[in-house]
Amino acid sequence: MYILGISCFYHESAACLLKDGKVVAASAEERFSRKKHDSEFPKLAVGFCLKKAGITAADLDFVVFYEKPFWKFSRILLSTLVSWPLAFRLFAKAMITWISGKLWVRSIIGEELRVDVKKILFVPHHVSHAAASFYPSGFREAAILTCDAVGEWTTTTLGFGEGTNIKIEKEIKFPHSLGLLYSVFTAFLGFEVNDGEYKVMGMAPYGKPKYLDRVKKLVKVYPDGSFSLKMEYFKFHKSVEYAYGEKFVELFGNPRTRDLHFFTKGSGYPSYFGERPENYKELCGLNQKYADIAASIQAFTEETILKLADYVHQQTKMENLCIGGGVGLNSVANGLLLRRGPFKRIFVQPAAGDDGGSIGAALYVYHQILGKRRIFVQDNCYFGAEFGEAEIESFLKKKRVKYRKIGTEEKLVDYLSGEIVSGKVVGFFHGRAEWGPRALGARSIIADPRREEMKEIVNTKIKFREPYRPFAPVVLAEYAGDYFEVDGLAHEDLTKFMLGVFPVKKSAKKVIPAVTHVDGSGRLQIIRRDQNARYYDLIKRFGDLTGVYVLMNTSFNLKGEPIVNSPEDALNTFSKSGLDILALERYIVLKEDVK
Repeated sequence: MYILGISCFYHESAACLLKDGKVVAASAEERFSRKKHDSEFPKLAVGFCLKKAGITAADLDFVVFYEKPFWKFSRILLSTLVSWPLAFRLFAKAMITWISGKLWVRSIIGEELRVDVKKILFVPHHVSHAAASFYPSGFREAAILTCDAVGEWTTTTLGFGEGTNIKIEKEIKFPHSLGLLYSVFTAFLGFEVNDGEYKVMGMAPYGKPKYLDRVKKLVKVYPDGSFSLKMEYFKFHKSVEYAYGEKFVELFGNPRTRDLHFFTKGSGYPSYFGERPENYKELCGLNQKYADIAASIQAFTEETILKLADYVHQQTKMENLCIGGGVGLNSVANGLLLRRGPFKRIFVQPAAGDDGGSIGAALYVYHQILGKRRIFVQDNCYFGAEFGEAEIESFLKKKRVKYRKIGTEEKLVDYLSGEIVSGKVVGFFHGRAEWGPRALGARSIIADPRREEMKEIVNTKIKFREPYRPFAPVVLAEYAGDYFEVDGLAHEDLTKFMLGVFPVKKSAKKVIPAVTHVDGSGRLQIIRRDQNARYYDLIKRFGDLTGVYVLMNTSFNLKGEPIVNSPEDALNTFSKSGLDILALERYIVLKEDVK
């Protein structure tokens, strides 16, 4: 049985194909279209999934959409009418978008795929998130928490899963949303909503939650962890341009301008910002205030998630928790929840945002609707595109790029590890691309974590991004406890997907400074050999050479671009950046080889 899950028309569009309950292929559309956060119908991703399975759309038993369009339309219609006439521009924009396209999803899917519309099913947005986190977790039973900006009406759910059944017990509805609250602060701090939330999370450790009391003035929190926003501070429900109102500005001061470089005494002033401005100290103070605001909204988010988790644990008495929805990508909160919360184990769907809705919708139909038993456990994220050596060699020859092919795995690992030890930065392209936003050793940039200067080197010459953004460590499973405070925690469901932040041990901070954030933490990936043998062997060989079984890992892309998908994407990124070496499987390309 083939079931295709689809998510699109809001954030990251994606497709996921199941065969008899197992994932055959899954990818976000942006990986193929090269348009960051592409929200259009995932025609290219669907085509990839079908091709990977060797089938056509006619072979599909069901096509499942990740939400209920008419429910969502009703929310937009009613919420804008309630705010009339203040929301007239939002109403007009929404009606044009929905009436002209988004509302007719069944027809769009039928036309795009040429499938019988009777095969097209719809699953509520947060049910898709719940299914995406519970069914692949491997837990027979678990409490479920989903949290994002908004689905149709729902922003947060609490429930549980047992066997093949999912039960949603409680919901919080729009406009009361923890995800939207975080996005409001994202906009206030000068970042793009739905893209810059992780920048707020990276900025937060440079500040202290001095404004937490003011954040709490925006929200009423109840004993069970539920909450309601005080809407007089916000405009996102009635304005196209503004997320917050005058009362919000009165409380927090003027917003941060987008072109303001972020730096504090703690972050330093990177060379690629140019010469220090004459008012450097003044700007340091201003940025410190914004860092303190970022720390405050992050602290409030963590506090709220802990309260919600405590409540769902009290209700279910279960030891496992599954998290879905975009807030699940708040890896700092995830790590804190595992260390301080009531649950023994936590599984977060690695594609926790809307892209992951596609896998959830498909799994929900297979298990909950059709009653099929669970056989799929998500142990890795390598569900994307892959390219054989013949394809890569043909591509390099066509582009007239000089290359060297390394004959064996052992020689490849020896070569790359030696180059990394010498200070080289490698674009590592291997196997199937990752599912979700994290680079996990298939499309990664890797470097020496012992060299503190690597932070600035990778930021300035390769990623072209903000200096305060942390880099992730990847460590071998058997050595993880030597570097990070993970002993005694059942952390594997978070750390194998780089979804939790944990303290770096005091003894290791000076050993791996390039991957230790300003607050002494790291968003780590812990890897076993059965997950990615080549990546594991490379880290091991580096460790054998240096005594440090850790590498710096960041996503293989430039600022503002999706993670690379194909050899052509990788070569383009390599050509535009300061990467020293490109490893396309066993094909090595050096900078002097690219004209």
